[in-house]
Amino acid sequence: MAFSDLHARSNLVPVLLAAADTADLVIGAGDFCNMRLGLGPAMHELQPMAGKAVYVCGNAESVAELQAATAATVLHGTGVIKAGLSLFGLGCAVPPTPFGSWSCDLTEAEAEGLLAGMGAVDILVTHAPPKGVADVSSTGRSLGSEAIRAAIETLQPRYCLCGHIHDSWGKRGRIGVTEVINLGPHPVLLEV
Repeated sequence: MAFSDLHARSNLVPVLLAAADTADLVIGAGDFCNMRLGLGPAMHELQPMAGKAVYVCGNAESVAELQAATAATVLHGTGVIKAGLSLFGLGCAVPPTPFGSWSCDLTEAEAEGLLAGMGAVDILVTHAPPKGVADVSSTGRSLGSEAIRAAIETLQPRYCLCGHIHDSWGKRGRIGVTEVINLGPHPVLLEV
């Protein structure tokens, strides 16, 4: 079960927890709170699924803040094998947002450096989508990451699970064999 961009919406937590009950693995693709506020209470509500969860930070919380707030596995430029699947994660917004100093952002060069450590994986979990897939804003602009797209083109994971661009929640597409899914805050169930 996978989701992104919960943004501290407590009303969605019971649905996520119910979906997590039947899942072997839970993936959260960032933005658990809003503007670096309310992360502790948000993660407390998600605690029942932390043991089988893998998260990346979004731009609404930092890696360190997320690591301190949850017992779940937090990935950022790192990988893990969980539930028999290999995963690699990259948090934050890529490229940088116009939102100001509260936003946790990476440049394309920083993202490329962190993605350089990724080998062959089943699932790439990113907060930002790759450039050109599930990344279109309400103004019609493609806001995804070139570095994430390049990593997918090179290594071809089975899935890239992302969020960040709210106007593209639920959108899917492919880069080679990789299925890219912009998740959104409702549970997405996958058979891997």
